[in-house]
Amino acid sequence: MNRVAMCVALVLATASTACFFDGLLDVKSPDRVPADVIEDPRYAQLLVTSAIADFDCAFVNYIAAGGLLGDELADGQLDPRQWDYDRRSINPTGTPVYAVGTCDGTIGPGIYQPLQTARVTADNAIRLLQSPKFVAANIPNRTTLLATAAAYSGYAYLLLGEAMCSAAIDGGPELRSQEILKLADQKLTFAIDTGLAASASDIVNMARVGRARARLDVGRGVDAVADAQLVPPGFQKEAHYSAETFRSSNRIWTMNNGSERVTIEDDFRDVTHMGVPDPRVPVQNTNRDAANRIPLWTQAKYRRDSPIPIARHAEAQLIIAEVVGGATAVNIINILHEAARLPAFSASSPDSILRHVIEERRLELFLESHHFFDKLRFNPMLDPDPLPDTPPADAPYLTSGVYGVTKCLPLPDVERLNNPNIP
Repeated sequence: MNRVAMCVALVLATASTACFFDGLLDVKSPDRVPADVIEDPRYAQLLVTSAIADFDCAFVNYIAAGGLLGDELADGQLDPRQWDYDRRSINPTGTPVYAVGTCDGTIGPGIYQPLQTARVTADNAIRLLQSPKFVAANIPNRTTLLATAAAYSGYAYLLLGEAMCSAAIDGGPELRSQEILKLADQKLTFAIDTGLAASASDIVNMARVGRARARLDVGRGVDAVADAQLVPPGFQKEAHYSAETFRSSNRIWTMNNGSERVTIEDDFRDVTHMGVPDPRVPVQNTNRDAANRIPLWTQAKYRRDSPIPIARHAEAQLIIAEVVGGATAVNIINILHEAARLPAFSASSPDSILRHVIEERRLELFLESHHFFDKLRFNPMLDPDPLPDTPPADAPYLTSGVYGVTKCLPLPDVERLNNPNIP
């Protein structure tokens, strides 16, 4: 105290006098790790493992948010933070959940920030693994790690391209959805080529399914089929979760079965085919209401620690069925029906077959990240719409406002206002 008093007195006495308190400003943040510590070849595996963990969290966030937007899930709470998802009334101003929501789940499942985090983490791993320092270290599995990072980066770009009307990459200019999907294609192509060099078949097939999906999204159906045909029967690549923390948990279970913040949307309740219940959509009525007084239905596909498929053979087959159609599509549908012990499907008209392929995607890939973008892809193809919004736009929303027409997420203001390359 005497030192402080003396210093104040001296400062008041003369403007040229300076006082220094020994160590007063020498504060070191304990949560900061110097970059050169992490950017060490010894931690190559850790870098890629971290990228996978970031993607897994972003992936389940995307499924939860996309489930609300795409009418697989319905909001069941009185808290308004998720209403814009469920209401399809997304607004880019302020701090919307889709833009600033993170993996901690405090304000709801985010999309933009978690996917950008996953993308940056994976791209940083790629950068380091290709750097002279890491190459010179002769890391035994460097090529496999490089392919893995590229595959997860590609999927982060893919989901950004499907979810966003536009986005920015690393502070760059605004890119439209189709441009982002082309970047996903490039990353996944690199993952395939690198994975083949490393004989990493698991990563190669993951990237093949992802590239087929990206190419289908941009209208390159023939190329998508070429990739999908190479995916072997039984293949499945999963995102993994645990019951240890909220961040590590399967968000579908925690939001639906755990906290009861969401319920299952009407179109996915009591699904049958020719009178036979479809086991691929395992949901049940709890016979009670959620907080906002709508019926609470819960899914039985996942537990708190259940993995979620990122890419699998059935998805690849449905890509082939969609593009090729005809008897090929009918045969693929019936293979899936046989596995699910459902009655066989029969049709000959291209319209009927395509509509059933769409239905198969809706059910076979339930809560696996596809339905939201499928509605954007398929609705312009057929009349009447094969996947109409439920309820329709302008219908009154249960708690407040009316349903909107959001088909993709606009570039959020948090990006636009902080990015000098976007006017």
